[in-house]
Amino acid sequence: MRVFRLLTARVKPVSGFAYFLHLGLTALLPALLFVLVRIDVAPLGALLIVLSKWRIFAVKPRHWLANIRVNAVDIMVGISVLAFMINSGSAGWQLLWALVYAVWLLVIKPASGVLIVSLQALIAQSLALTALFLAWGDAPALVLVAVAWLVCYLAARHFFFSFEEPLTKLLAYTWGYFAAALTWVLAHWLLFYGVVSQPTLFLSVLGFGIGTLYYLEKRDRLSVLVRRQFVFVMVAIIVIVVVLADWGDKTL
Repeated sequence: MRVFRLLTARVKPVSGFAYFLHLGLTALLPALLFVLVRIDVAPLGALLIVLSKWRIFAVKPRHWLANIRVNAVDIMVGISVLAFMINSGSAGWQLLWALVYAVWLLVIKPASGVLIVSLQALIAQSLALTALFLAWGDAPALVLVAVAWLVCYLAARHFFFSFEEPLTKLLAYTWGYFAAALTWVLAHWLLFYGVVSQPTLFLSVLGFGIGTLYYLEKRDRLSVLVRRQFVFVMVAIIVIVVVLADWGDKTL
């Protein structure tokens, strides 16, 4: 993480005209996505998002995979926002999503503190899972399982890497496996609450809850009472959703 920040610091300007030009070009991406969606050439938006990450490939090929992992949450947020814009029913909602993406690019993504990096991972996971089931919920179960695993694995890796956790790989693989197993079961009874699918709800609640507990533990702020409260809330939400859900052979 520290090495990556040093490398990116050499690429991104921090002051002067170049800095403001960089901000302007960054803010241009959400505006272009909005225009492309409005004129019904949304696939070009996905291409723009990928091209905006050209620095991934501006190094030797052996570093490409590492750079993709580092930039994965940013790519997931971009693709998710594009999916939301495509599935929005009005120009107003599409414009709102473009503004949300601009806030992500200009405020949230450049931040480097442990707390904000943790939030980046949790936000990216929730948005990506929501977009996955909203836009491609009718895809084969194996596809949903594979993408859910990839999303949760990359988000967890981003989260734990900010803490310099020595078991980052193991924990990320474990969370990805759990997400894949849960998706495999729930994909057979894919339920929606508005635009949020049941797998997204479960994984978001557990992700935010477990992530918060981990963060508090690392900061020596986790008391027994707080841990019990978080566990109780997470279990209560899941139990309520499971008990009240319509488990018939249909999609709500």
